[in-house]
Amino acid sequence: MSRILITGGSSYLGQHLVPLAAAAHTVHYTYHQNQPDLPAPSSPLDVCDETAVRTLISSFQPDVIIHLAGSNRGHDMAAVIRLGAGSIVWAAQEVGARLIHLSTDSIFAGDAAPYDETAVPTPVNAYGRAKADAEAIVRQHPNSVIVRTSLIYGLHAMDHGTQWMADALAQGQPVTLFSNQIRNPVWVNSLCTAVLELAENSCTGILNVAGRQALSRADFALRMLDYWQIQPRTTLTVAPSDGRWPLNCELDLRRAAAVLSTPLPGVDEVLSGNGYGRSA
Repeated sequence: MSRILITGGSSYLGQHLVPLAAAAHTVHYTYHQNQPDLPAPSSPLDVCDETAVRTLISSFQPDVIIHLAGSNRGHDMAAVIRLGAGSIVWAAQEVGARLIHLSTDSIFAGDAAPYDETAVPTPVNAYGRAKADAEAIVRQHPNSVIVRTSLIYGLHAMDHGTQWMADALAQGQPVTLFSNQIRNPVWVNSLCTAVLELAENSCTGILNVAGRQALSRADFALRMLDYWQIQPRTTLTVAPSDGRWPLNCELDLRRAAAVLSTPLPGVDEVLSGNGYGRSA
């Protein structure tokens, strides 16, 4: 049993990870504004506040810190990502904690796939640049793992991207699915299990952890809309991206297969294994 601190417990991934971690470890999680009802002690925390981060980590004395807190929108997005990573790294080093940091395939331009762990970030937007900078900060901590992952989804709680589509379609708003953006969507159960496995082993550096099936954003979204039985879709269109976002960000998962015992099934495997329907 380890003492694990999880930042960003109110995130989609956090709300799945905290209960799983708390079943086998002593867990404390943080949230920024909205406190979820999860089976572990919690604290509000602004990860940009170095003093608050240091105080919490010094008090809890975690063996492992899993850093999920971040932002992908808003005026403070870059600050939360960069300053948050710096605060967490500094405090983790101070108490000698292992650090697992969640990164993204959006650090790549999408013009040289598949990307393995040696691929140098080539971000094309502010979010990707901030996440690439955060990776550089985290790499200063020798006992750290940077988990590069992709679109996260689940079968028991709708992910934020699918929820946005469902709400927009219900209101008759236009929704465009991109046919030329390629990603490796990852089942939240697999990602949680892999992260907790990394908490207990000696792997360091960068590790790609995502589903082994590469899909276009359009194909993935349509599978999720089918699973959640979202209708009507009269305002839905499929078209190529206009280039503001990376195109093919497919990840090479060979290192993950060698390091982890956790399976990383693709979307179709997950759906077929759980039955194709909302009652599964």
